[in-house]
Amino acid sequence: MERSMDMFGRLPEGLTLGISHVQYKKGFSGWNRTAIAPSFHRFYFIAEGRGSVVLNGALYEPKPNQMMIMPAGTNQMALTDQDDPYTRYFCHFDAKVGEWPLFPADSRLYLCDASNPGFIEQTFKELVDLFHRGGPFSLLRAQACLLTMLACCLEDGGYTDIWNDFMGQTERSKLGDVLAYIHKHLHEPMEIERLADIVHLHPNYFIPYFKKIMGVTPMQYVKRKRMDEAKRLLSYTDVPISDIADQIGMQLAYFSRLFKSYTGLSPSAYRTCTR
Repeated sequence: MERSMDMFGRLPEGLTLGISHVQYKKGFSGWNRTAIAPSFHRFYFIAEGRGSVVLNGALYEPKPNQMMIMPAGTNQMALTDQDDPYTRYFCHFDAKVGEWPLFPADSRLYLCDASNPGFIEQTFKELVDLFHRGGPFSLLRAQACLLTMLACCLEDGGYTDIWNDFMGQTERSKLGDVLAYIHKHLHEPMEIERLADIVHLHPNYFIPYFKKIMGVTPMQYVKRKRMDEAKRLLSYTDVPISDIADQIGMQLAYFSRLFKSYTGLSPSAYRTCTR
């Protein structure tokens, strides 16, 4: 369990998100379709109606006030009742961690009851409006809406194993031991050679390999993790700042400079404003 929760806390750092289409639709048109395997993920909120989907050969019957994620590349069929067709909000999107799709094509349908359907519907309405209205900050706000709803879907559905599923795919599973080592040894000097040795790669190959999967270089990741740990200790403990620097393996002066470059505040100012 410790390993699972540790992965959950650290994996999404390399997450990138792109939205290609958002719409609200009511009625029969556009839902019934034969087997396809789209290149994008689909996220739905069902407001009304009856119907079914078949994903990778498995039959599901989404109901009102349910959310679902249909991963890209999965074989999909969809049907809806002609007398009581689905009313639905939907979004087409891409999601990757590094170069890897967050939801692989051999995965399931992520289907759940919304614990707060009113909130989801209102958030989806905002997403539709942002996508079609545009504006200088619409993309950021739209991504925030989608990420919030995706998190709700995965949480409400109990899909807490998604990160383990992600790390279990092919080469990505190798990196789990590297991330666990970094987390366990933040207080020690960290050398590329040692990290590369864990996955039996030459350092020159390990650095682009790590960046491809995580979206940052190994040393950038280590620094970020040390800053995250420092922020936690500053906010929730009374440990002296000099001791915090020691606990994350840094000289005090260097720690203070690096912390300010990451947060815009000195460690003492950060502690003050987060209490």
